[in-house]
Amino acid sequence: MERHLFLYGGSPPFGERFGKRFADLALPEQGKVAILFIPRDGWKQYMRIYTATLAAYGHSKFEYLPLMEDLEEENTNKLVNCSGIIISGGETEKYQERIVNTSIGKQINILYEQGTPVAGFSAGALLSPAHCIIPPIDNTRGEKLLLKGMGFLNDAVISVHYSKWQEDKNLKTNVEELDVSVGYGLDDGTAAYFRDGKIEEIEGEGFYVERKAQVL
Repeated sequence: MERHLFLYGGSPPFGERFGKRFADLALPEQGKVAILFIPRDGWKQYMRIYTATLAAYGHSKFEYLPLMEDLEEENTNKLVNCSGIIISGGETEKYQERIVNTSIGKQINILYEQGTPVAGFSAGALLSPAHCIIPPIDNTRGEKLLLKGMGFLNDAVISVHYSKWQEDKNLKTNVEELDVSVGYGLDDGTAAYFRDGKIEEIEGEGFYVERKAQVL
């Protein structure tokens, strides 16, 4: 099965082109689209920013999965029959803690390998590579955090809010220190689509590439 990954540099909604592609890949007639999020006030209204685009392309069934410790087993069971997965944005540390190395994360990986499309917005995008790198601006400790990611991309690193957070130096440093081939920087309003772990297409204008320096 082909694997499909959509990474967004900022908050939703989906762009028009990738929104349609994700909706088609998520098979509107065969299952629900799961939306994983850290609950906060007003979350029900916020979900409409995700669902409106997908509803326009035939989706009417959604599974809202608040990432709370006492709901891990329940959320994992609900994921089993989902045909699309969205990982929302917010506090990246909490997303990493409540998804990676949990039964939820294992089930997401199973579905991803089976061809279920996965979309990550901001924090969700940072979780996607093997290395989840959280910059100082994005955590309460004010220092770079290097954590385990989902492993959808094994030879790349990701920076989000690239221009807004001035991530150019960080991205270059992360590529060299982690010895990966490439780093991708995504601005707000820009997304990258990966098929089978390789970049296929970009939507938006704020996309940046930092490659590992060649040793002669």
